Amino acid sequence: MADKPQWLIREDASVPVLVALALRQRLGIRTPEDLPSLRGLAVRAPDADEASPALEAQWLDYWNMTVEPRGHPAAGPLELVDGFDTQVALPASGAEELTTAIAPEATSTLLYARAEHDRYVSSMKNNTGGDAYRAYASAIAEFEREGGRRALSFELNVQVLPFTQRGIWWIGALTVAVTDGLRRDVSAFDAAIRPVISELA
Repeated sequence: MADKPQWLIREDASVPVLVALALRQRLGIRTPEDLPSLRGLAVRAPDADEASPALEAQWLDYWNMTVEPRGHPAAGPLELVDGFDTQVALPASGAEELTTAIAPEATSTLLYARAEHDRYVSSMKNNTGGDAYRAYASAIAEFEREGGRRALSFELNVQVLPFTQRGIWWIGALTVAVTDGLRRDVSAFDAAIRPVISELA
């Protein structure tokens, strides 16, 4: 039925998002300030030069386009960056400092991101309970019980990432990042995702 509420939830550990976060860590970019570091990836030395405001601003634009490209379309044409296959596209004009800074990080960053993505895919395949999306359905049902109404139609993107700290963070208008360990903890994830569902539904 056309008037029946529908919800669309996409879950991934996308290579472009992992690449963007790995580059953030390698370049010493602090924004978004509440996001923790990635596991298994070297952190910059404390005495390394801080990222310039221009580099941070260019990375943040790239991050927003990567996380939610429909919500943050590029102002002009994009160009693929050498060494990153098709995973990094930056504005042809206005991202020169970022393009130069990330070039030496291409090989190691791409290897890391692909390995973490493959690990996520493997963990989902090994989910023998067949309940990969049970927590989402459970949170929606709980919201409807508590609110006394049907959940409105909504869209949610979930990035399951190897952060060093356990938790869940909004990284876009319709996108959250959740630690892989929390995602695998059925009851904890169930509780963590409910406020997100409540905000959207």
